[in-house]
Amino acid sequence: MGIQIEFNPDLCLRAYRTQNRAVAECLPEKLEAGETYQFFKTGQRNYYLLDAIPLYETEGNGPKGRPLASIVIEEARHSRVGDQVITKGTYKVIELFDPKDPTVHFEGMKRVR
Repeated sequence: MGIQIEFNPDLCLRAYRTQNRAVAECLPEKLEAGETYQFFKTGQRNYYLLDAIPLYETEGNGPKGRPLASIVIEEARHSRVGDQVITKGTYKVIELFDPKDPTVHFEGMKRVR
């Protein structure tokens, strides 16, 4: 028996108000630079906390399209809910991106300016 941990170089959330998903599992109706939002993910996940990471929309199993924003994870904590481990926390939006713009914003974990 091992400990299952996932390392995430980005934060992927569902579309706003995705059916059968908690509010914090989804993107807010409107993202705003400088604002802080809550997130919720199933599983024990580790995020990079010392610098910006990309925020993506997902339909499950990874990013869908280009990054929506550059964010900083302010807090991430693991909890147990019944027999399931979850990760929840907050992220602050640093900069918004136009997902239709082909400009590269991240090269691996490094923010490109």
